[in-house]
Amino acid sequence: MNPLKKLAGQTAIYGISSIVARLLNYFLVPLHVRIFLPSEYGIVGNMYAYVSLLAVILTYGMETAFFRYYTTEANKKRLFFTSMLSLTITSLLFVVLTFIFINPISSIIPGNGNIMIIYWCAIIVAIDAITAIPFAKLRAENKAKKFAVIKFINIVINVVFNLFFLLLCPWLLKNGYLTEIVELIYSNDVGVGYIFISNLLASGFTILILLPDILKTEFKFDFPLLKKMLKYALPLLIFGLAGIVNETMDRIFLSYLLPKDIAMSQVGIYTACYKITLLMTILIQAFKYAAEPFFFTQSKEQNAKQVYADVMNYFVLACSLIFLGIMLYIDIVKYFVDKPYYEGLKIVPILLLANMFLGIFYNLSVWYKLTNQTKYGAYISIFGAIITIILNYTLIPVLGYMGSAWATLACYASMMIVSYLIGQKKYYIQYKIKNFIIYLSGAMAIYFVSILIKPDNFIFSMAINTLLFGGYILLVYFYQFRNKLKAQKIQ
Repeated sequence: MNPLKKLAGQTAIYGISSIVARLLNYFLVPLHVRIFLPSEYGIVGNMYAYVSLLAVILTYGMETAFFRYYTTEANKKRLFFTSMLSLTITSLLFVVLTFIFINPISSIIPGNGNIMIIYWCAIIVAIDAITAIPFAKLRAENKAKKFAVIKFINIVINVVFNLFFLLLCPWLLKNGYLTEIVELIYSNDVGVGYIFISNLLASGFTILILLPDILKTEFKFDFPLLKKMLKYALPLLIFGLAGIVNETMDRIFLSYLLPKDIAMSQVGIYTACYKITLLMTILIQAFKYAAEPFFFTQSKEQNAKQVYADVMNYFVLACSLIFLGIMLYIDIVKYFVDKPYYEGLKIVPILLLANMFLGIFYNLSVWYKLTNQTKYGAYISIFGAIITIILNYTLIPVLGYMGSAWATLACYASMMIVSYLIGQKKYYIQYKIKNFIIYLSGAMAIYFVSILIKPDNFIFSMAINTLLFGGYILLVYFYQFRNKLKAQKIQ
């Protein structure tokens, strides 16, 4: 099969499942923002920022190390068990330490006096770390459909329990149905805690579904193999930590650097509006799932570098289309959140561009992963983290969450540029830079035109924006067609 078609097929499976699952999950955002005030929803954004940080620490690069050695190790069952046992031990140790030191931990997290939420988050992140290798094994074996189904089930369970606790139980109590039974499992005092309880139940069901695959292995631990994996993974841990600082620490910075009376409210608005960029994040997530094993497999082929360049070309085009689509229809997309959150819509274009640059950076990461120079990934991410920390610390007191948005854009743009410049010296790939500039600048130009000519009438405005979007698609199509003809003449 054509390698691009293979990658596209794998990305489509991951992407479709991610889109359906994410849409179900993101369906909860309109529910949450209409039930909870921004200050309450801010607790959710703040805690999940910590969860994301801890997820990187507890997996410590073992997923990518597993992919790296899966193609070379003859005994794949031993590789699986060694990786799995390592993550299980460290995850259980983390949960025990959290329970022991719960009081000092709860005292340093702003806006969260609920110790139970910290307990639930600790168990969630531990379960997710333990299941990382079983999911990686499915990806390595090209079992994209099974991977997607299990992820989908996880989301469905999460959504069902959210609806159960946040809608059904209050409705039953209000109308006097099954009161005694409902009061055994539901209390109004838990509030946003039910978001975390639902997540915990979904994670528990997921590990039960994966259990048969986990048990079908050779229970032999290979310590020398683990040492090799850890040596490979350590720079990736640093890379991951720096990366998660760039991705989620903005919410933590907001909770610390803004006045206490508005901090959680601002975190809530920022978190809700950030999720409007869901199509871009879905594309990047789906691409990451499919691309990592694809890059390693494709590296054995003679035309590998040409394939990597083509992949990047279509990735940037897809991101440009998503950016333009969301921004031209922002007057419809904004109903994803409620009115108290509308003030944060101005961060959406900034974060869309930031996430596009992050996706390009993931594409560029092929050079240091294939050449076993993962230390450069760590260096670049640390560089990005320094930018994130400095700009958030500088801009948040002045601009609030807008400062976080600009810091995110500056971080990812800098990482993308630095990775490209170093990568071209270490592992040269002839990327189609001219195409990237045309796709992105064209999308930006049409977006600014839509702002300048925006009429007051909503229907008329949407009609004009639809024509602009269609025009962009036609221009890109003819540009691609012209390039294809030129390539054929050269051949």
